[in-house]
Amino acid sequence: MPLFKTPFNGYSVKFSPFYEHRLAVATAQNFGILGNGRLHVLDLSPAGPITELAAFDTADGVYDLAWSESHDSLLVAAVADGSVKLYDLSLPPASNPVRSLHEHTREAHSADYNPVRRDSFLTASWDDTVKLWTVDRPTSVRTFKEHAYCVYSAAWNPRHGDVFASASGDCTARIWDVREPGSTMILPAHEFEILSCDWNKYDDCVIATASVDKSIKVWDVRSYRVPVAVLNGHGYAVRKVKFSPHRGSLIASCSYDMTVCLWDYMVEDALIGRTERTLEHPKRKAEAEAEAEAINGKEERQGINK
Repeated sequence: MPLFKTPFNGYSVKFSPFYEHRLAVATAQNFGILGNGRLHVLDLSPAGPITELAAFDTADGVYDLAWSESHDSLLVAAVADGSVKLYDLSLPPASNPVRSLHEHTREAHSADYNPVRRDSFLTASWDDTVKLWTVDRPTSVRTFKEHAYCVYSAAWNPRHGDVFASASGDCTARIWDVREPGSTMILPAHEFEILSCDWNKYDDCVIATASVDKSIKVWDVRSYRVPVAVLNGHGYAVRKVKFSPHRGSLIASCSYDMTVCLWDYMVEDALIGRTERTLEHPKRKAEAEAEAEAINGKEERQGINK
C-alpha cells in the first residue's frame, strides 16, 4: 500500500470534490498543542506512489481544511492562531496564502464549504462562535454566537444551503438557518463536550454527534428528544465522526484511543470494523498514548466542571 509520512501529526483529511485522487491533509506539530503546522496536497494516482503536489507551512497548527465547491484549486484552512487562510494551488507558493482572515479571537478549529450554494463556508472556533464567509469578501458575512463554550465543529446540511449544525464544548449541538436571527433547535446531546457533528448524506434530517463521553449518538431532528442510536466502543474521547457518502447507515469515527471505527447504526451489532493506529517505534507509541491520555483527561475535567 502506498504510504506518505507527514512530519507533523495529522488533524484532518479531505478529498477534492473535483479530482477523485487528490486530497489535502491538515497537520500540526506536537498533536496541535504547540508548534507549527503544514497543509499538504497529495495525489493518490493508482499508477504510482503518492505524490506531494504542494505544501504550505504555517506558524501554528492547521486544525481543519475545506476544499472549495466552486474552484478546483482553492482551499480553506482553519489555523490554531485563530486565522482562516485561503490557498490557491494555481498560484506559486510565494503568492500563498491569497488571503488570511483574522476575526476569530481563539483557535479556528473547523472549516466547511457549502455544498449546495457553493459560494460560502463556515468556520468554528474556540472563541465560542461560528462565522459565515464568502471568498470575495475580506470580512465575515455573519457571526453566530449562542454557544457558551468552544465550538469544535460546524457542518452544512447536504441538501439545504441555508442550514447547518454546530457542536460545542457546552454539551449541546445546535441547528441553524442563516435566514433566522438565532438557532432553530438545541440538542442537549451529551453530558460532556461534543467534539464533532455530521449530517447523513441520504437523510437530511439525521445528524451524528461525537463526544468526550466516548460515545457517538445519532439524532433525527424531527424527533430529537431521544437519540435514534447510541454507539459505544471507543476507549477515549471521540475526536471526529463522518457519515459515509456511499451508504446512508454507515458512520466512521476516530478517537483518542488511536482507533478508527466503522459503524452501521441501523443494526443491533453496530460496530462492524475497527482499525488501530500502529506506531513503529515503541517510544513514539508511548508518547502518543500519554498525549492521548492527557488530552482526554483535560477534556473530561472540563466537562465535569461545567
